[in-house]
Amino acid sequence: MSSKEDILKKYRANVRERFDMPDLSDIKAITYPDPLLQFMNMTKSVGGNAIEVEKGRDVNDLIRELYPDAKEIASNLPEITIATRNPDEVGRARDLNGTDVGIVRGVFGVAENACVWIPQQMKEKAVMFISENLVILLDRHQIVNNMHEAYARLSSASPAGSTGSFQDYGYGTFISGPSKTADIAQVLVMGAQAARTATVLLLDE
Repeated sequence: MSSKEDILKKYRANVRERFDMPDLSDIKAITYPDPLLQFMNMTKSVGGNAIEVEKGRDVNDLIRELYPDAKEIASNLPEITIATRNPDEVGRARDLNGTDVGIVRGVFGVAENACVWIPQQMKEKAVMFISENLVILLDRHQIVNNMHEAYARLSSASPAGSTGSFQDYGYGTFISGPSKTADIAQVLVMGAQAARTATVLLLDE
């Protein structure tokens, strides 16, 4: 038995009163007349950027326009031809240090808070956090209204499915805008722990 299981066993043995989970079926979660517009507005409000990409536009050209000074670009997406680093091929996560732009694919977005669900689709997930600038490719038709819908979608996805699952790595995360903190002197600092900028490219797929 692992230490974690041993600790949980002790907690369970000392539970004096148990309660049933509340019924959440009657909760009226927030919805929006235009989830895409709400997602874009919310992305800007959390310090990020959301750009609708014209159908047929080469995202490589667009990313170059957005980050003309970027020298190290990391991605394992087949459509990204400007990548200089592949997070599937580096020997260790620290080899991604110094990445100017990391490019990943989101599965769906949440209009309520501009979160994008990103399962680990690469060997080294550090690319999502170590990059100075993060670019997320997202199908503009894959926007849900709220976190209730988001978790319902995750719970209905198969472990190896493509609808929002954990893929083969067993890890996924919601990302909303760039890294930020206001812990010190209540001053908002962008890029304190991870990407300094986050841009969502909304594709018509």
